[in-house]
Amino acid sequence: MKPIAVLLAATALVAGAPSFAQITAVSITGGKVEGVRQDGLGIFKGIPFAAPPTGANRWRAPQPVAGWSGIKKADAFAPGCMQDTSFAAMMGAPTNVSEDCLYLNVWTPAKAAGEKLPVMVWIYGGGFAGGMTGIPTYDGANLAHKGVVLVSIAYRVGPFGFLAHPALSAESGQGSGNYGLEDQIAGLRWVRDNIARFGGDPANVTIFGESAGGISVSMLAASPLAKGLFAKAISESGGNFGSAKKDDEGGLNMPTLPGAEAQGARFFQTLGAADLKAARALPADAIQKQAGPMGTFWPNFDGYVLPGDQYRLYEEGRFNDTPILIGTNSDEGALFARPGVTAANFVADVRKGYGTKADAILAVYPHATDAEAVRSSKDLFRDTAFAWHTWVWARLQTSKGKGRAFVYYFDHRTPKSPDGSNHGSEIAYVFDNLGGPSGPPSDTDKRLAHQFSSYWVNFAKTGDPNGGGLPAWPAFTAANEQVMGLGDKTGPMPVPHLDKLKTLDGYYAWRRGDAAAGQ
Repeated sequence: MKPIAVLLAATALVAGAPSFAQITAVSITGGKVEGVRQDGLGIFKGIPFAAPPTGANRWRAPQPVAGWSGIKKADAFAPGCMQDTSFAAMMGAPTNVSEDCLYLNVWTPAKAAGEKLPVMVWIYGGGFAGGMTGIPTYDGANLAHKGVVLVSIAYRVGPFGFLAHPALSAESGQGSGNYGLEDQIAGLRWVRDNIARFGGDPANVTIFGESAGGISVSMLAASPLAKGLFAKAISESGGNFGSAKKDDEGGLNMPTLPGAEAQGARFFQTLGAADLKAARALPADAIQKQAGPMGTFWPNFDGYVLPGDQYRLYEEGRFNDTPILIGTNSDEGALFARPGVTAANFVADVRKGYGTKADAILAVYPHATDAEAVRSSKDLFRDTAFAWHTWVWARLQTSKGKGRAFVYYFDHRTPKSPDGSNHGSEIAYVFDNLGGPSGPPSDTDKRLAHQFSSYWVNFAKTGDPNGGGLPAWPAFTAANEQVMGLGDKTGPMPVPHLDKLKTLDGYYAWRRGDAAAGQ
């Protein structure tokens, strides 16, 4: 080969190299990180986005990440946030947990910074008591291969993430008990400031989550602290549109700040901690042990992260207006079914929790026999925890906002779930991570994974799930309250169980004190 030909060939190789290279080394807030190249992706695991919430930082808003020198390896998941490890074991994840847990992960298909790919940020569920980014089902590779930068962020859970206390509120001057939500917001600020270096577009960020993660998405949609940090929102089995819980009212979860502070004060007593300094000095394991596997800690209406009743905030136009994609599963209540339900105790529980609206609720949830009561107990949980919030959210978004709403209903029946899709069963399809303990995927599984993951990525790209030859998904509107059926049958359908949701709407309006709710 002549010298000029050699030179041209070498130049061509060098010029072509970036098209085959992945981003694996990035300078970010705090320093430089190095990930790994795998199957056409740059993958970074265990990137710190805040200082460890330990010592004096326990029960404080996330603090700025400390800088480091040299190159930090980002090739392994960080430990999950403190929690009972049974949740991780059940989900097939490593059971190492720590208070030092504010890390995130990135999967990017970009070849260079500046590609401005859509970004999807995953927020895990777990009842605000568990969950972690290292759960195998949450691996972001297959979504990234569809053309998005996938980020998963950790947040504190249980008493470490959601314990309020009068001393903590006095210390911050801004309430207390919503540290886990503040972690999520800190993670989104990191995305805004750093994701362009991974080839992502900070102006095109979609947050998505399931269960407590989906509820978190709903809360972020109403939090002024999250304004401008995301352009679209996806919530799987989530929503937070009930009023504050003050006693033991049916279908309500969110305490007021004073209620959460009183719970925190009682918890300090069970810990034997005389004051905040003593509580911060306790080992994390001792606090977790006292809280128990799931605990009872939940976000609260602190007036700062969460200004108040989200239904009211939406009515007043005080929310982060974006397109939304939201939905529920047909048999979500089965996961939470309690044993020993009979017709008699179902009626007693409804009368105890739902006050003057109990008769109306009992009229639409059959309970003539114990078998009917068992079914209705599951359905009432499904609707009060997930389905009513989803329906109301779609209605409020379309009536008060500019962003469109797309609503789904997942109903896939299998020998293991003959009554419909259980809580969380859509996640493997969304991430297109099939197989594992459940065995080889069927043709139906593969179809559903293609549909779910493609709809989700389309929405992240454009704010509309349609495209790519998928069955047409109509937007939810006031004039046409249709949802997209996904599962054994695919296509638009009326809102399921609408008679039940309308009855619950009257109940929640009564709890809010709306005059139109009647007496």
